[in-house]
Amino acid sequence: MPAPTRSDRAFPGEFEQMVLLAILRLREDAYGMTLRQELEERAGRSVSRGALYRTLDRMAGKKYITWSVEEPTAERGGHHRRRFRVTPLGMASLRASRGALMRLWEGLELVLEERA
Repeated sequence: MPAPTRSDRAFPGEFEQMVLLAILRLREDAYGMTLRQELEERAGRSVSRGALYRTLDRMAGKKYITWSVEEPTAERGGHHRRRFRVTPLGMASLRASRGALMRLWEGLELVLEERA
């Protein structure tokens, strides 16, 4: 199967991929705070609330994600909460990116070990 060309589809950036994967891992618990925690725990990536929400907004604009707003609760001080989900386009972009990276990594294990 031929590799997709750049004009066929744009791959999400590194941080966008991490956010998409965190949303997939968290499933129904994919909220801003839980995403930040997941990124820090699994990727060792500390991210500010503002940077995360800018990225989420940008990814929504690309149609990689969608969100729903939950009603405010007393527990949250009357604030709304957004639950994030990966769209079919977001899933397709992750699959395409993963495939491209795997093709690039193929056969380089020994080369990388030699130069370490």
